[in-house]
Amino acid sequence: CTMTKQIVLKLLREHTEEFLSGEAISRQAGVSRAAVWKAVEQLRQEGYGIESVPNRGYRLTRVTARLRPEELSEQFRDRRIGRELLYFDTIDSTNNELKRRAVSGTVDGTVILADQQTRGRGRRGRSFVSPAGKGLYLSAALRPQCPLSEISTLTAWTAVALCDAVEAACGVRPGIKWPNDLVLQDKKLCGVLTEMELEAETGSLGYVIIGIGINLRQNEADFGPGVAPTAISLQQALGRAPDRTELAAAVLLSLDKLYQDFPERAQGYLERFRRDCLTLCRPVRVLYPGGTREGTAVDITEDFGLTVRWPDGTVEAVTSGEVSVRGLYGYV
Repeated sequence: CTMTKQIVLKLLREHTEEFLSGEAISRQAGVSRAAVWKAVEQLRQEGYGIESVPNRGYRLTRVTARLRPEELSEQFRDRRIGRELLYFDTIDSTNNELKRRAVSGTVDGTVILADQQTRGRGRRGRSFVSPAGKGLYLSAALRPQCPLSEISTLTAWTAVALCDAVEAACGVRPGIKWPNDLVLQDKKLCGVLTEMELEAETGSLGYVIIGIGINLRQNEADFGPGVAPTAISLQQALGRAPDRTELAAAVLLSLDKLYQDFPERAQGYLERFRRDCLTLCRPVRVLYPGGTREGTAVDITEDFGLTVRWPDGTVEAVTSGEVSVRGLYGYV
């Protein structure tokens, strides 16, 4: 059964440096040796590499790229984020799916996961390349109880939460390109798209959707010639990619903590954002509707805006718009 399979997998993960006998697994799992063998075969069919040696037992040799939504549902059913978790092999956009579900009722805490997006979206209407089996694509719905004026900071909070998650799962902490891109080796690792819906009658907040796309296993061909020069995957950066389900769990844990913290514990997130922000102290080009202007990023404001010093010595807080950073994404 599914529960036996999960227990066997958990035990094998805890003993990756040694073989674990079928008898030991049987005893700890409380099932028969035959049930252990059946669970091992099911795990192999799902793509796990499990070595078996007579008189020694079993050993996990590699993890699978397959998402295991059933594990995540079990882990998060009692939390605010992920208490309802839905998985799709292919979908247009995880954000779009949450919007569709919001029409028929509450979506607070709901998470949509997909193996592939056919119309993944980024900021400013850009597409987000989302090939099957290569990345982590998910959206979460929140209904925070706070003034609308504070909702705009959620995207920056999310960047900090994702840095926490990647560090927990991979042992490396990305930087942040203001306002919310995660960066490794001066290239984009992850994008965040935050969308808000207001209730028509009252103008109050209906819900906020946080869409996340993290590059795990892409190579240059997966990104394509237009994206490859400015994007990077964990596989490219680290020489390895984490288990997608374990990374998803780390992301959902970070989002759940964010939901508990928001908006009261802003100071801790602001301190981490300032520490992680790669935009600071670098030349930047700010795109306005009427043109561009170049200056130097000098600080992050209390509401997560970007403070820019212009060549004439004046200082301005940028709260929206497109900001290019010299040294990142090929801007020289």
